[in-house]
Amino acid sequence: MQKTMKRKREAEEGERKKNMEIVWETPANPPQKQDYIFRNGKRYVRPYYFEFISHVNKRWEGKTIVDLFAQEFRGRPYEYYVSAVKSGRIQVDGEIVPVSYIVKRTQKISHFLHRHEPPVMASTVTILEKEPDVLTVCKPASVPVHPCGQYRKNTVVGILQAERDLAPLLPIHRLDRLVSGLLIFARNPAKADFFRQQIEAGMVKKQYVAKVIGVFPDSERVVDANVDYNAKEGRSTAEVGVSNDDTPLKGKAACTKFTRISTDGTYSIVLCEPVTGRTHQIRVHLQYIGHPIANDMLYVSENVIDRSIEGMSADRAAAISQGYQTVSFSKNLEDENQCSSKDFSIDPMCSHCPNLAPNGYDEHEEGLWLHCVRYSGPGWIYKCPYPDWASLS
Repeated sequence: MQKTMKRKREAEEGERKKNMEIVWETPANPPQKQDYIFRNGKRYVRPYYFEFISHVNKRWEGKTIVDLFAQEFRGRPYEYYVSAVKSGRIQVDGEIVPVSYIVKRTQKISHFLHRHEPPVMASTVTILEKEPDVLTVCKPASVPVHPCGQYRKNTVVGILQAERDLAPLLPIHRLDRLVSGLLIFARNPAKADFFRQQIEAGMVKKQYVAKVIGVFPDSERVVDANVDYNAKEGRSTAEVGVSNDDTPLKGKAACTKFTRISTDGTYSIVLCEPVTGRTHQIRVHLQYIGHPIANDMLYVSENVIDRSIEGMSADRAAAISQGYQTVSFSKNLEDENQCSSKDFSIDPMCSHCPNLAPNGYDEHEEGLWLHCVRYSGPGWIYKCPYPDWASLS
């Protein structure tokens, strides 16, 4: 009887250890269909273990490994980095080092983390045209184009690879994460270079539609206003005037042409044709002329909205370098962010567990009423259907 109980305990212990084995992922691991969890209209990524890699630069050289992380990545407490080094979650050149280890220039630093990606809307990435060297899709709002910040699998590139086995895909232009519509991919470097040359030569024309506040003028409106992007605030400002030695204009020259399509007296549907391609150009130019995109909380007024009360937006969360930083988040998350051990293994060192989504994202965000409908160049045109919100009837 005792031998039977002992064998049972040993079997249970073996199974427990097996379940605790960690498989680390790197950028070389492609997304898989089973990596995604769909819940309440959102697409989540099953949290996974990931190796973040960086190399010691001049500013880091000569610091202890713990001080490096504590000073450069302040979102986690000092004690966490001590534990991470001791447990091998932080390594130097693939080796476990003591907490007093002093790093040297160009050494590879690995930080192994239990990675939680922000959720995106669960809309399908619809394929519009599939050609031997070009793929066009309708990008859903809230989904970034390619890996960036906290996003890797929850991207258009990742989803198409996981669900359609389409890779490699080379985006020839980008859309802001909250913008929907036409997205063009080259399927080989030669075609990507073909598009790049035309874009750089100013031969490609772009069209978007937006739903804006107010009755937009019925005549064509051309806006020439510099766009100055502030990365820290995550927003742009527009400026016009004459530059001189004393007060040079900020930002980069930008031009957008607007034409009203329809209006119901409260909102207007506007065709937007950017001549240049600056960050948030259409959004800030519409704000500048008094007709901001109706649901664009970043540009509906001149003042920056303080989103710290309800947590960090996914845009800001995605900008955090390499996922090292976490944000204090006091508001109770919705039930959809809670998970069980059936969804994924809880990591005892992870500051995001047991939640499914990472701390600090804004789960209430929605897609912008801004949609890319057409790209054209010499001898080619690609289009995307208008979204439902573009009809005011």
